[in-house]
Amino acid sequence: MPPKRSMESIKSYKVANHCFSILGEQLCEATALFEGLVPFEVSESVPRFTFSEGSLPPTLLNTQYAIHYEDVAGTFGTTTDGYQLILKPSSEPPLTLWCSHGSANIMLHGNYSLRLLRFALWVGYGLMTLPYDTIAIHSSCIAYKDKAVLFLGESGTGKSTHTRLWRQHIEGATLLNDDSPILRMENNHLWAYGSPWSGKTPCYKPERREVAACVRLSQAPYNQVSKLTTLQAYGAIHPSCPPEFAYDNDLYDMVSHIIGQILTSAPCYHLACLPDAEAAHLAFRTIFPPHGL
Repeated sequence: MPPKRSMESIKSYKVANHCFSILGEQLCEATALFEGLVPFEVSESVPRFTFSEGSLPPTLLNTQYAIHYEDVAGTFGTTTDGYQLILKPSSEPPLTLWCSHGSANIMLHGNYSLRLLRFALWVGYGLMTLPYDTIAIHSSCIAYKDKAVLFLGESGTGKSTHTRLWRQHIEGATLLNDDSPILRMENNHLWAYGSPWSGKTPCYKPERREVAACVRLSQAPYNQVSKLTTLQAYGAIHPSCPPEFAYDNDLYDMVSHIIGQILTSAPCYHLACLPDAEAAHLAFRTIFPPHGL
């Protein structure tokens, strides 16, 4: 039997009903600084997958996607038997994450800086949960009663501004997540879950709401909403899915399958808008017409 680990070397969490554990004293100590994880901690769980401290990373054979944020240069790609992520700051050692095909264990090695670790955990979580109809969507997510509305768009298009307007002008509207809610299909229903990843707005809620609609935003000198066709809706949702997974056939097949499930579960709209209260009211009236309240 393997040696029994101390409580200090195991931390368990549940995000979108997926339990996972972080193993190793150094890794647990580093992730303890990740405030977004705290509300998702559970005392006991049977983990679907684990994050562990690794030693020598395998060789990255095929770079599929390049990542750049702050001063960090990242690469995502494949090894001989799995996937690997390397995050290299300009003046610090790198952090490497990797996993083998069919394995439920993700290995981490190197620089456990919080800004690197936060992103690596997000990618690792995505790799392990994608086969279970689960995906992180880059969006700002409003909760209204028992429903969720996702506002999508490129950075700077006003997602956070629009959800702030809902909270200010729509009674009962609250923020579920401001950057990376998790969508998951369960029993033919599409749910939006809060997550430990919420961008610059601290909003870490272990809650879920059934998705009522997805809305792609664009800035305009007027307020106008239109329902999207299936093809238009696919084009609206696709850019908000994890770009790291778009260049691998196996991963992208799973992404496409989940997008298809989203399209059959919730309507998608395009909202061209000003950053004003009327834009929020227009979207609200469209998604929640008076007869549906």
